[in-house]
Amino acid sequence: MDKRDYYEVLGVEKTADAKVLKKAFRKLALEFHPDRNPDNPEAEDKFKEASEAYEVLSDPQKRQTYDQFGHAGLSGAGYQPGFQDMGDIFSHFGDIFGDLFGGRRGGQRGPRRGADLELRLPLDFMEAVHGCQKEIEVPTHVGCDTCDATGAKPGTAKKPCATCGGRGEVTQQQMFLRIRTTCPDCRGSGAMIETPCEDCHGHGKTRQVNKWTVSIPAGVDSGMQIRDRGKGETGDPGAPPGDLYVTIQVRPHDFFKRDGHDVYCQVPISYPQACLGAEVSVPTVDGEATVKIPRGTPSGKVFPLVGQGITAINKRSRGDQHVQVVVGVPTSLSSEEEDLIRKLAELQDGNVGEKGFFRDFLDRLNI
Repeated sequence: MDKRDYYEVLGVEKTADAKVLKKAFRKLALEFHPDRNPDNPEAEDKFKEASEAYEVLSDPQKRQTYDQFGHAGLSGAGYQPGFQDMGDIFSHFGDIFGDLFGGRRGGQRGPRRGADLELRLPLDFMEAVHGCQKEIEVPTHVGCDTCDATGAKPGTAKKPCATCGGRGEVTQQQMFLRIRTTCPDCRGSGAMIETPCEDCHGHGKTRQVNKWTVSIPAGVDSGMQIRDRGKGETGDPGAPPGDLYVTIQVRPHDFFKRDGHDVYCQVPISYPQACLGAEVSVPTVDGEATVKIPRGTPSGKVFPLVGQGITAINKRSRGDQHVQVVVGVPTSLSSEEEDLIRKLAELQDGNVGEKGFFRDFLDRLNI
């Protein structure tokens, strides 16, 4: 299969300078990077193709040869563009991939920062509204006290890796290219443990459960995260620990419903209250408030309580509470109550007999 033009592969003009070439390659590397496209051979092929094109065009001498003679000219000049595996690519373009993905593959690595941890924390509705202090337990790994986090049995020491001579990387010669890759035996550490620590089995870390107190600010909602720096996994010796991310999960409330910073609720009122008006006490997230019900209020009407909702995080503003009144219908009546309602129906020219109010309404419309 014929190779595509390198400029076409990167999507640039033949006059593109080094900055444009690098930008184009970074874009393709992000799109087709193997970590973003697992089990996708086609994406891996495109990734290698882009890497090969950039490897040639970013080198002034190779680019000049390619511009004059094309792919055949590179072969004739003794160049062998292309990479055998991903390790070659990551080592060759370590600066770019370190930029894109926060680290490089290949080459000796320094002490690794501890991994971040995530914990899901359930909260009651009111705990989320007002904020609180919560004690949590976080399983994590810490440096082994027995071996001082070295992984080697006390009284013994690590030895330089025989494969890489303690450098953490090995060099492979491919024609005129010398390519450095991570040492396969020590995995870049440069050292080997001959006698592992019996407590941590050579890992340098042991498992323990830490107890922390987390401050929950007022106004948090489900899905929000609180970052606690330095409360994650312990890093390698000399490296900082990771962070702890606490993800909030708010339990639903029986009475209040939440939408952003606003609170909604339904309050029952009696038929006389709806007809004659009244002042009723309603629950709020801060206690009780009084709502004035005007005469003739229909069932379902909503009354806003401005500024009595939920506080916005780290702000002074608050949402509103929306109170919907619902006229209640009694399920049982005393004889006196029933007589009074029938008299009321008669006064309103209603019909509560066998035909019922709705049938009477239709009769009036001649339906």
